[in-house]
Amino acid sequence: MQLAERYRPREWGQVIGQDKVIDRLLGLRDRTGFGARAFWITGRTGTGKTTIARLIGAEIADECCIEEIDAGTLTVDRLRDIERTMHFYGFGKGGRCWIINESHGLRAPTVRALKTLLEPIPSHVAFCFTTTRAEEGLLFDGAEDARPLVGRCTPVPLTMQGLAKPAARWLRKIAQAEGLDGKPEAAYVRLFNDSAGSFREALQAIDAGVMLGDATGGQPA
Repeated sequence: MQLAERYRPREWGQVIGQDKVIDRLLGLRDRTGFGARAFWITGRTGTGKTTIARLIGAEIADECCIEEIDAGTLTVDRLRDIERTMHFYGFGKGGRCWIINESHGLRAPTVRALKTLLEPIPSHVAFCFTTTRAEEGLLFDGAEDARPLVGRCTPVPLTMQGLAKPAARWLRKIAQAEGLDGKPEAAYVRLFNDSAGSFREALQAIDAGVMLGDATGGQPA
């Protein structure tokens, strides 16, 4: 199993550098819960959008009732299937969650169908849309007005502000645990920045051995 998947956060406290977003989500959970909601999760590639979506799903649904779909493959017919399924309770926790990744790639007919599907959402169901694009004008290739769909969702914007140092400490801890560390923390800050803030890309580089060397940043002989 690759490091990026092995060390994917499995609980809220393991998410790095998104404290404000997590606090808002947990406050929402405590007040009204995650069911009967759609979430619009935005952020750079590899910053944890799908991780957050999975954690939201895990609050209400067993793993077998959490389904991930690439937006480019989502059709109106598939949405009809989802609409029929979502009125039935799932196993275990009873909830169901659908995660729609790369949601900026939704097609216009699907967007129109989703507007209807999301109003109302059953109390045991959540939808999570993830996208690297935050501006509405960049969504759906401009073929459909994004506001009616995005406006039905709770915004979850992931930040890059102040993320480099806590990310570096976390990356180095993983490298040490895997016997792949030989460089100081500053090298991990550079790695994270060179990876454009992508935890996934940084972990792939660690997995490939780029952080092996001595503790001052030198390379092994």
